[in-house]
Amino acid sequence: MTSSIPTPTNPQNGAFPEGTSAGTSAAKTTLGVAAIGYAFMGKAHSNAWRNVASFFDVPAFEQKVLVGRDPEQVAQAAAKYGWRESATDWRQVLERDDIHIVDICAPGWMHAEIAIAALEAGKHVLVEKPLANTLAEAEAMTEAARTARARGIQSMIGFNYRRVPALALAKELIAEGRLGNVRHVRASYLQDWLVDADSPMTWRLNKETAGSGALGDIASHAIDQVLFLLGDTVTEVSGRLHTFVNSRPGADGPEQVTVDDAAWATLTLASGAIASVEVSRMATGRKNSLTMEIYGDKGSLLFDLESINELGFLDATLPIREQGFRRILVNEPEHPYMGAWWPQGHVIGWEHTFTHEIRDFLAAIDAGIPPSPSFEDGLAVQRVLAAIEESADAKSAIIQVAGH
Repeated sequence: MTSSIPTPTNPQNGAFPEGTSAGTSAAKTTLGVAAIGYAFMGKAHSNAWRNVASFFDVPAFEQKVLVGRDPEQVAQAAAKYGWRESATDWRQVLERDDIHIVDICAPGWMHAEIAIAALEAGKHVLVEKPLANTLAEAEAMTEAARTARARGIQSMIGFNYRRVPALALAKELIAEGRLGNVRHVRASYLQDWLVDADSPMTWRLNKETAGSGALGDIASHAIDQVLFLLGDTVTEVSGRLHTFVNSRPGADGPEQVTVDDAAWATLTLASGAIASVEVSRMATGRKNSLTMEIYGDKGSLLFDLESINELGFLDATLPIREQGFRRILVNEPEHPYMGAWWPQGHVIGWEHTFTHEIRDFLAAIDAGIPPSPSFEDGLAVQRVLAAIEESADAKSAIIQVAGH
């Protein structure tokens, strides 16, 4: 995996590597930021840009311009979210000398074209997940990122759940050997926003614009967590995709749904561990439940995004009469990222993960260190997604993942 800025237990202090600091950053060029996209992810990212400097020591930057297709709506969003101006042509924005960072929050079908152009223009790039809609696009983006990195231009993919303090703590515990040899993982991401068969058609349900359905949208997060937490790679997969509702109301009548509503996969990891992945946007009652269960020979971990501040930990090295899952409330200053926020015992929420993401991205740019997760990490996930699709097309045949 690509190297990254270490996550300190109290990022307010010592947030930068030796030789750099927020103070030395003041002498550097103020970084101009452009965000492309102002809907769901654009709003989440804008909130992070607006708040990050209030809680973390980061290099100086300005929210320069918000880009969108509708001039009136993007202007309203820019004023609301703290951007100095708005624009409708991202290509013209890339030509500006006062823009140093491009944050891509547009739909996946636009990622490759914008990211490659931005990197070639010498802009640092943050792009939302999944990296692209196709494996070919992801490979082209990764090559562009690799070339740009040689010129000091940084890039990162926005797997924001790596910045959940409880999952960052889980990563630390696994790396410390507290679980011993990890044998198997259960990862699921369940939502219910498509349960109603009369829910209208959106771009997320069209393969040409979305690439895939639940697979790319939320399985990408679950798979990245497996790779991130274990520091592992996937060698082979077996998968299945299913669409429960095949058409939905469109502007001019019923439209065909061309992506999956749910996906299942079994992943074989290079370490020998096995991971099961289940994702659905048709799981009645599950609003936004990313769950991770990691089982080792010395302990186990449990996490559910709907209880974002909690981590379950079982220490199997204790005498059997003392064993049992204990609830760790992850909001102490000693926990990842938490020292920057509120007094101990006060919880944080989903939106904070994006603030942590922007903090880490800015710190990496300031230090001249490639941030994580890299486009290579995004490509690794994309290869797994592509293998799952191939397996599903072949009646759940076992597929070797590219590169293994």
